[in-house]
Amino acid sequence: MQLPLESVPNFSEGRDARTIEALRQALETHAEVLDVHADADHNRSVFTVVGEDDALVDALVAAVACARERIDLRRHDGAHPRIGAADVVPVVPLRPDQRERARAAAGRIAERVGSELALPVFLYGDLAPGRGPAFFRTGGTEELQRRIDAGELSPDFGPSKLDARAGGVIVGARRPLIAFNVNLATDDAGVARSIASVVREQGGGFPGVRALGLALPRAGHAQVSMNVEDYEASALHEILARVEAEAAARGAEVSGSELVGLMPAAAAAAAAGAMLRIEGFAPSRLLELRLLER
Repeated sequence: MQLPLESVPNFSEGRDARTIEALRQALETHAEVLDVHADADHNRSVFTVVGEDDALVDALVAAVACARERIDLRRHDGAHPRIGAADVVPVVPLRPDQRERARAAAGRIAERVGSELALPVFLYGDLAPGRGPAFFRTGGTEELQRRIDAGELSPDFGPSKLDARAGGVIVGARRPLIAFNVNLATDDAGVARSIASVVREQGGGFPGVRALGLALPRAGHAQVSMNVEDYEASALHEILARVEAEAAARGAEVSGSELVGLMPAAAAAAAAGAMLRIEGFAPSRLLELRLLER
């Protein structure tokens, strides 16, 4: 049996329940929504969607069209960086042998968003190796438009002018990642930024970890917001332990952690095996995974 493809589209709306519901309905016209995570401070919603290739493409184009109509970046504020109403649309292979399917589906989404919706599209991940969302988000929409006008980069599809309301869309294919946030018992964003700087790969921290330190005024605390792009190389329990140690060194504590969307079972198994001190523990020891493999 062929597994479906997954997508985890991120939209720049985490407060308006009607818009979040409209996005969900747009996706569900063609595919299956497994999870919706909305955050008011980030002002962002993250959907986990699965479907066969054609259905998933149709679902994501419909959701981007919905976001273009309902979200106005000119009135948007939130802690999370963004360049579009439909900010990033990744297609994710659930198995390594699906990577070509994921790339092909992402390419079709990018072309249709550019031609049918007239939004600038920027490729990343497996469609543009070496480029991640942060490459486009740095400085926000004004800086991105300046770079386009200066000839430093060009949209891969669609017009060269960002839409005044909807901005642009980052589209790509990538392996599964884990969006993992750690909340601090302080409202000092400087502490969160300092911790993020030492746990992220770029600062000499964990391989494949991207991290930001953010203030969440509605929630009343600071947060280390992370994407764990290689959960096999960087285990969640080890990242959490490092964040706890770095927080303690700065006179702060960890108040809890948060999973955005869904996570691969193998990552949970690794954490469980380590915390329970089970020698040689592996995902193959999980009953449900063994049954699914059959």
